[in-house]
Amino acid sequence: MNFPADLTDMADKADDVSAFLKGLASGHRLMILCKLSEGEASVGELIEATGLAQTSMSQHLAKLKTEGLVDYRRDHRTLYYFIAHPAVMEIMAVLYRHFCAKDQS
Repeated sequence: MNFPADLTDMADKADDVSAFLKGLASGHRLMILCKLSEGEASVGELIEATGLAQTSMSQHLAKLKTEGLVDYRRDHRTLYYFIAHPAVMEIMAVLYRHFCAKDQS
């Protein structure tokens, strides 16, 4: 990967990138994103998959939504969350490959 010699362009984006990474900087949020990388899921499904309490789940989903990493659709009274930022799937794949894959070479 080639980065520009002039870091001015990167400096203009540094705050956005930092906010994006803060959204990922939690084990609980990473587990939520792992589940969502399989496809959309209801809040109940996310709670079941992660073991988080309802209030904690709500806080983490709010942070992920604020940072633009996830979004949701409403079906009557049920909210279904999904990954909204295209970079999230790429980053989750890299993290999985480096930290979770059984055959780490």
